[in-house]
Amino acid sequence: MRTVTFPLLAVLGLCGVNTARAADLDYDYLRGADYDPVPAPVVDWSGVYVGGHGGYTSALMGSKGAFQPLIYRDSHNTTGESDFHASTLLSPPSRRVGDTSFGAFAGYNVQFDEFVFGIEGDYTNFGRMGVSSDGLARTQMSAAGSYDTVSLSGSTATRVNDYGTLRARIGYALGNFLPYVTGGIAIGRARVADTTSYQNYGFNLTAYNATLAGTPTYVNNYGYTSFNQSAPYNGTPFTSIQTQSRTKVTAGVAAGAGVEYAITPNILLRAEYQYVLFSSFDGHKVNLNTVRAGAAVKF
Repeated sequence: MRTVTFPLLAVLGLCGVNTARAADLDYDYLRGADYDPVPAPVVDWSGVYVGGHGGYTSALMGSKGAFQPLIYRDSHNTTGESDFHASTLLSPPSRRVGDTSFGAFAGYNVQFDEFVFGIEGDYTNFGRMGVSSDGLARTQMSAAGSYDTVSLSGSTATRVNDYGTLRARIGYALGNFLPYVTGGIAIGRARVADTTSYQNYGFNLTAYNATLAGTPTYVNNYGYTSFNQSAPYNGTPFTSIQTQSRTKVTAGVAAGAGVEYAITPNILLRAEYQYVLFSSFDGHKVNLNTVRAGAAVKF
């Protein structure tokens, strides 16, 4: 009996000691050691970056004042200008054209806390042309009794070859994202071609009607290369043609907004909208709206 009792008491005693030790241990000991999570890498937006972009550009091209100096070359000493103000009459409508565009950009950023300040230059190749035309004819009786006519037509073309911008940027860093706004100046190259035709002719209506009524009389007329007084208004008016074609370099303003995303601290993706408005050149006006995506490497 004693042989069984002593071993049993020993086992129970050991179990009690182990239970008491376990109760005295801290909970952290039982669940294991704590490990602080590895912090996410913080993007430093400061530095030089270089990249490329591609997207879609919509161009609004107008040329309301392009015809005036051309027509005035031949109209300034005629009744077409003095009575009709011919050089101001044509007004071709604006045209909107769009196509893909592409280019490159480079810049430099400086970061202060979450704010990022930078300067960026870009180049964009576009190469699209807009064509527009207008024409009209007007007649009236002059104070001298002449039946005067002015007839005009014109065609104009504007082609934006390429352009560049130099802009300041300001953004606000949100982890790997950088939303920003931008604004500055733009320089563009454009090709313009304008052609107008001008006719100004008339005749003495009183004398003309008298001739038709059987009373021979001299019909004073002007502006015709040939004139048949036996048939009303039958003649071939003289037509003068005016043309100009040249390449222009023009300046303007640029503004936009976008967001960049850092895949890694040195590889950046971006989506951007840019608006460019050029100053008038030879009566032509152009503004550009561009949406594009790009990628860059930061050094």
